[in-house]
Amino acid sequence: MIAPGMEIGILGGGQLGRMLALSAARLGLKAHIYCPESDSPAAQVAHAVTIAAYDDRAMLDKFADAVALVTYEFENIPLATVKQLARRVPLWPGIDALGVAQDRLREKRFLQAIGIETAPFAAIDKAADLTAAVDVIGVPAVLKTRTLGYDGKGQFMLRDGAQCAQAWRAIGEAPAILEGFVSFEREISVIAARAISGDVVCYDVAENEHRNHILDISTVPAAIDADTAEQAQTIATMVATSLNYVGVLAVEMFVCSGGKLIVNEIAPRVHNSGHWTIDACLVSQFEQHIRAICGWPLGSARRHSDARMRNLIGADADDWGALVRNRTAALHLYGKGAARPGRKMGHVTEIFPTGTLSAGKD
Repeated sequence: MIAPGMEIGILGGGQLGRMLALSAARLGLKAHIYCPESDSPAAQVAHAVTIAAYDDRAMLDKFADAVALVTYEFENIPLATVKQLARRVPLWPGIDALGVAQDRLREKRFLQAIGIETAPFAAIDKAADLTAAVDVIGVPAVLKTRTLGYDGKGQFMLRDGAQCAQAWRAIGEAPAILEGFVSFEREISVIAARAISGDVVCYDVAENEHRNHILDISTVPAAIDADTAEQAQTIATMVATSLNYVGVLAVEMFVCSGGKLIVNEIAPRVHNSGHWTIDACLVSQFEQHIRAICGWPLGSARRHSDARMRNLIGADADDWGALVRNRTAALHLYGKGAARPGRKMGHVTEIFPTGTLSAGKD
């Protein structure tokens, strides 16, 4: 068990690292950020910072020697980096979970192997594979790079089989996966936490709306029945347990006709769709992650309020003056510089008495 006063390492300096560092400090722990950026959002609130490349072996060793354990705030960290650190210091979540989530094809095959339904998919390694897969899966379908894609990057929507050559060029002719289009009623996600002991807690299901392929709004509770919500939480628990996961993860799903659930993606980290937990729960997803990786008992995932979280993307953050006047909302700004289009600058969470949003009284 990691005790208050000890130093924990966080790979990545973005807003998720920032919120993890703040939660660690609340528990009396010191956060040490490792990232290549000189003025990252996480570094602004951390106890210590190492500014170095993720492939700097000497600096990684020095970082490992300074901390009691290591975690990460995003999944596109080179596996070689985490393997080097894991040889010197405990690292959670484990390498296996990271490897599965980094590769969309491996992720789909993992879900299939544990009996969880996904969209139809096919591996694409060359142009001819794409043509053949479209003949089987049909259109519309989405071509996605197997690695490094997020927020709509590295993707191409095929609406016609004649677009195969265009799609293949658009993703840089990189190893990819073709996913069949799923007709769904809504998108949801479950934030789950698993302790070293194997205990799992799940937060209430969030309903998510996207704008330009980026999460825009998460509303809790989702507009689904109790059986569907329980099924979604069961799926998230299965994923965490099958990965022998330690920490917080998110499982994104589609709700289809009749309440059928299809898993879209796993995120092996704290997640944007769980930001509402900071203001609507006694223990946020960020504190829950710190508790899990440090060997502490998991906290309650109970929600004390209904919530609607909205991302502040690009120039949205310029409205901060008006947002702070809303007495039912909590404003979170990430300390970033230029407000570029598509850049997550912060979020705002409105809270309501329990039952307000589910009853449609907002």
